[in-house]
Amino acid sequence: MNLQASKRDSLNQFLLPLVSVLILGLISWPVWLWLWQEWMGNQYYSHGILIPLVTIFLIVQRMRNDETFTWQRNQGGIGLIISLIALAIFVVFFLVALNLKAYYLAAFTMIGMIMALIRFFGGATAFNKLLFPLGYLVLMVPLPFIERSTLPLALFTGVCSGGLAQFLGMDITIIGNSVTLPNADLVIGAQCSGINSLIALTALTALAAYLVDGPLWSKVLLVLLAVPMALVTNILRVSSLLFVARNLGAEAGFIFYHDYSGPIFFVLAMILLYPLARLLQFRNLRLDVI
Repeated sequence: MNLQASKRDSLNQFLLPLVSVLILGLISWPVWLWLWQEWMGNQYYSHGILIPLVTIFLIVQRMRNDETFTWQRNQGGIGLIISLIALAIFVVFFLVALNLKAYYLAAFTMIGMIMALIRFFGGATAFNKLLFPLGYLVLMVPLPFIERSTLPLALFTGVCSGGLAQFLGMDITIIGNSVTLPNADLVIGAQCSGINSLIALTALTALAAYLVDGPLWSKVLLVLLAVPMALVTNILRVSSLLFVARNLGAEAGFIFYHDYSGPIFFVLAMILLYPLARLLQFRNLRLDVI
C-alpha cells in the first residue's frame, strides 16, 4: 500500500504541473500570438523573442548548478489556499485585460500566473531562486507608451547632438528636431531617438547584473546607468552622422552611415559595460546561475 501511495503521489506531482501548464498555455494562447506579432513587427521589441529563451536557460542552469536548489510543492493547507486565491485573482485580471484588448496587461498577468504556479508546485525556495529569471520575462512585453516617447527623445537627441556639432565648429541650425546643414536638411525622427538601444541595453545590463557577483547597490546602479549610456552613445552617433553628412555628402550620411552606425555605437556601449562593471566592484561570474 505504501508503494502504491508513493507511486500515486509521484504521478500526481508530475501530472498536476503538466495539466496546469497545458491549461495556462491554452488560456494565454491569444497573448502569445500577440507577443509573436509584436516581436516580428515592432522594431523596438525585435529582441523580445530572445527573452523567453534566456529565461528558460537561466532556470535550467540554476536548477543544475545551485546545490541548494530544492523543488518541493508546498504541502501546507494555508499555502494551498493562498496559491489558489492568487491564481484566481490572476485569472480574473487576465480575462478582463483580454476582453479589453489590453494585451500588454494580459501579458503581465500571465507572467504573474506563471510565478504563482512556480510558487505552488515548487515551494518557497524554488520560487525565490527563480525570481529573477521569471521577472526577466517582463522585458519581453511591448509597452504602449514606448512609441509615444520617441518624439520627445528625438527632440532631445536633436538638440544635444546639434549642440555638440556646433561646439565642435560645424555650421548648422537647430529648430526642434530639424537640423539644417549647408548642404542638406535633416529631421531627427523615431529611428534616431535611441529608444531601440535604450530598451535592448536595459535588458542586457539587467542580465549582466544577475550573472555577476557583487553588492546589490552596484547591480541596481548598473541597470539604471543603462539609460544615460544609451542616450549618450546615441547623441554621439547622431553628431557623427551630421559630421559625415557635412563633409562627405547627404547621401553618405543619411543612407549609408545612418544604417550601419547604429550597431557600431551599440557595441561601443556594450564595451563600456566592462570598465563600468569593474568600477562598480563586480569581480566574478556567479557559478550557481550560469
